[in-house]
Amino acid sequence: MTTDSDTLLKVAQGEFVLERLPKRSLELLRAWDAADEYLLSHLAEQTPLALDTRILILNDSFGALALGLHAFKPQAVSDSYLSQQATRLNLLANNLPEASIRLTNSLEVLEGTFDWVLIKAPKTLALLEDQLIRIRQNINPTTQVIVAGMVKTMTPNIWKLLERLVGATTTSLARKKARLIFATLDPTLKVVESPYPVCYQLEGSEHIISNHANVFSRDSLDIGTRFFLQHLPVTQGVVDVVDLGCGNGLLGLMTAEKNPDAIVHFVDESFMAVASAQDNYVRALGAQRSAHFKVGDGLQDFAVNSADFILCNPPFHQQNVIGDQIANSMIKASKDVLRKGGELWLVGNRHLNYQQTLKRIFGNYALVAENKKFLILKAKRH
Repeated sequence: MTTDSDTLLKVAQGEFVLERLPKRSLELLRAWDAADEYLLSHLAEQTPLALDTRILILNDSFGALALGLHAFKPQAVSDSYLSQQATRLNLLANNLPEASIRLTNSLEVLEGTFDWVLIKAPKTLALLEDQLIRIRQNINPTTQVIVAGMVKTMTPNIWKLLERLVGATTTSLARKKARLIFATLDPTLKVVESPYPVCYQLEGSEHIISNHANVFSRDSLDIGTRFFLQHLPVTQGVVDVVDLGCGNGLLGLMTAEKNPDAIVHFVDESFMAVASAQDNYVRALGAQRSAHFKVGDGLQDFAVNSADFILCNPPFHQQNVIGDQIANSMIKASKDVLRKGGELWLVGNRHLNYQQTLKRIFGNYALVAENKKFLILKAKRH
């Protein structure tokens, strides 16, 4: 095992080699942060926990908390396929059995009562709200609820949510720019009905678009997608179209509407996104219209030479980290998945300079449309 300081987490519970996904040849970021270290340190300082202590972990980015607490066989909930897959790979790298952690997606119903609920503060406040509402039936006044995060991401709204949905809170001192918030269930608080998924009517259509809590731009149509919807490809005959990083599936849905013989494949690493895309597609076009829905790591599960069009509004962040690594990996993978003559269409902010990446990988690109903020580009596989 490597002992590189960028991959070796040293905590009271042991030492663990951890890596991020997607993997990069020159990774500059660690697979954990100071909030993970702080939370594990706090737990180690408690009265020794019985091995049958029931621990629930939410939003563990790459498995740092789950591996640190593997002796208790915790249940780890995530909306991210990449997070779950990283946890599996990190378990393997540390010679730990996969069965030592129960991985659960964000839409699965939890069973029983937990003694500890450990939450990494998510980037999306709505996701935290949804999670707190979902776990209400799984906690009691003796359950220890802790939210951990870096100080810069711990907004006052997190406190307000905890106090409204769980109960009284206290906070730790900051340590390495990280903080813990402790909450205790107040059983007299009214059980809140979840506002998710939220719905809106797609402008210029009769389609009702529903979005689970962690879906990008869940309350309204985002301006990048709005621009893209005005310039979608139209073609004849049966074609395979991939809505890559589909979110709520609007690009694939409207492409299917414009191309009646198209078979659309929706893929996203968010369980909530794919569920939303499927709900929206079936509601708009009916269950009989052929389409495929996949939670996964980009195009990893797609065969070579299997798509005629790939549509993408690439993300430029992963949790709270901003970067272009995900977009670049999507563009690179698209070349292999496209058939000869197939095209990748994408929209992006002008400053992201996807032209250079397309030119490097595909050897070509063309401008489909532009406005003051966005470019729509396409590249053909020759």
